[in-house]
Amino acid sequence: MKITIINYGLSNLLSVKRAFEHFGAEVEMTSDAATVLAAKALVLPGVGAFKDGMAGLQKLSLVEPLQKQAAAGTPILGICLGMQMLFEESDEFGLHKGLGLIPGRVEKIPSLDATGSAQRVPSIGWCPLYPAGLPADGTPGFPGAPETFAGTALAGLQTGEECYFVHSYEAKPLSPKYRLADTVYGGRRICAAAQKGSVLGTQFHPEKSGPVGLSIIKEYLRLCKQRGE
Repeated sequence: MKITIINYGLSNLLSVKRAFEHFGAEVEMTSDAATVLAAKALVLPGVGAFKDGMAGLQKLSLVEPLQKQAAAGTPILGICLGMQMLFEESDEFGLHKGLGLIPGRVEKIPSLDATGSAQRVPSIGWCPLYPAGLPADGTPGFPGAPETFAGTALAGLQTGEECYFVHSYEAKPLSPKYRLADTVYGGRRICAAAQKGSVLGTQFHPEKSGPVGLSIIKEYLRLCKQRGE
């Protein structure tokens, strides 16, 4: 299976590449629009500010190819900033338009937790994952959201297993049906993974999340192969 990783200048490409190669995937890294259009499975990583990420994609003329690939049902995995750019807009350093592949927007994590006490932003470290429709840590789930990881790219995970996060902004899907998994930070639920059709985003870094993260990479590869059969 060939995986095409998009390089637009704001990515930790090597660790992502190695995670996919761990399972025998052929990996190519590209900044070329034609290559993106021809890809069978795409990964959009990213670390940094939303506006800089979108500017990088626009400069390389990659916005339209990504939108066309999503419309065609090509698997796309967005990681961290890559997930956020899948949404319609972000208010990070002003209002900026995203790829529009998942309905919703990106907003800053509140500086106060659910009790009104100051909390650290960015959120950095290991946080648990919960199906978005499943109540967890006293925080209610979202009606209409999945209550299990079964049948998704997170299949095989146990509720409460932890992944590694580094982010100051959170994605807010327009509908609960796009919320795949949540984490809890400061007593509030934050979207940890979102999906619409073949487009999947993880706010956490699966490539930095040990065996749990590798299991997500493996399942994504399985789903990509299944689509190509």
